[in-house]
Amino acid sequence: MGLILGIAVAMFGVAAGILALRLLCYRRQVSHILGQMEFLGKPDSNYRLTAANRVGRTGEMISGINQAVESLRDEVHRLQKANQSYRESITSISHDIRTPLTSVKGYAQMLRNPGMPEEKRKEYLGITERRLEDLSQMLNQLFEYARLEAGEMELSLERLNAGNQFAEVISMFYEEFAQKGCQPEVQIPEEPCFIQADSHAFVRITENLMKNALVHGLGGYRFRLSLAGGEVSICISNETDSIEEKELDRIFDRFYTTDQSRSRRSTGLGLAIAREFTEQMGGTIQAGLEEGRFSIEVRFQRVA
Repeated sequence: MGLILGIAVAMFGVAAGILALRLLCYRRQVSHILGQMEFLGKPDSNYRLTAANRVGRTGEMISGINQAVESLRDEVHRLQKANQSYRESITSISHDIRTPLTSVKGYAQMLRNPGMPEEKRKEYLGITERRLEDLSQMLNQLFEYARLEAGEMELSLERLNAGNQFAEVISMFYEEFAQKGCQPEVQIPEEPCFIQADSHAFVRITENLMKNALVHGLGGYRFRLSLAGGEVSICISNETDSIEEKELDRIFDRFYTTDQSRSRRSTGLGLAIAREFTEQMGGTIQAGLEEGRFSIEVRFQRVA
């Protein structure tokens, strides 16, 4: 009986020693983690928690904390990038709106001169009207893009003859291309090309692509609608010297323009709006550059 009691006491002592040792390890691990925690919260820190020893499931806990911290850092970086983009957008909008307003203000002041010749007065009035029209178009684009991005524009998809719509939009720009001394090369198949699309959105896409070509293109305009397998392809291309290959990834970003001085009549929203409409209708849009020729191609699934 005494032997059994002695063995039991010895086993209890060993167990107590093991528990005490594990408790000491846990305390050391917690102390080690607490000592590292202050480094995790420092700005731009890439610090990760490490283990002082391997005890129980503390390794899993440390791994989980590190993963959570990494996710938080990624979110912070995303928000910082979004905030920077927002500030740049505000700067761009301010510049784009201020330019025509400043021009209008200047011509309005000159028009107050009672001794101004009638011919000059008519010229300045014409310029003022054009600047106000530019401003109106900019504000309309801003409003349209804001509604698109917020998902507030409901599209009504219908069976649409893309060839007919494409030809109608081209005819709307005939005078503007004539004023530039250009005659675009147009290719539209005689065979009907039907797609599932919203009529207003399709017109806005093609309008914005042609306006972009007019503002930034140097000539050599080609407007092509073709059938490619089970898709209808629309391609607008022109000669250019204002864009580089590395800029293609940013072409459809909001407020982006290759005209860094922003001296042309552009908010940098036209192509962003075209992309939003295209993707909302299940299409694809991409830009290309080859030997000084810039192109944008939009594709939609063809329907019977």
